[in-house]
Amino acid sequence: MGNSTGSTVDDLQAVEMHLWYKKFMTECPSGQLTLHEFKQFFGLQGLDSEANDYIEQMFRTFDMNKDGYIDFMEYVAALSLVMRGKMEHKLRWYFKLYDVDGNGCIDRHELLNIIKAIRAINGQENQETSAEDFTNRVFDRIDINGDGECVLEID
Repeated sequence: MGNSTGSTVDDLQAVEMHLWYKKFMTECPSGQLTLHEFKQFFGLQGLDSEANDYIEQMFRTFDMNKDGYIDFMEYVAALSLVMRGKMEHKLRWYFKLYDVDGNGCIDRHELLNIIKAIRAINGQENQETSAEDFTNRVFDRIDINGDGECVLEID
């Protein structure tokens, strides 16, 4: 006899969207998140230069219209992708994030910078395996043809 829970998927999504909007507007009353505010929003201040470069690249991938700000719709699109997106879309986004020079390939140096940045952000700079050794092991496994580049190929 109808929905006794009083809550549908659409209702839950609307409530979640409202909470995201409330948090976004509380942290960013102008409705446009700058790089500085982005770092504050996610608690990413005071990082070393490699981690900072990674955060700036992340900001640029979220700033879909390349206006130097992340507006609410870009914020929602990014959150939706990261939280609910299809694996193919996530892979494309991560590849774009890691391909710093935008040439369509990830090279060993780009991967090393990513590994160093992620370790710095997570406070894990002092691991048993150096960032260089870890990068070499990963890259040796993903660079199947040995050309020094990793290209995203999704059918």
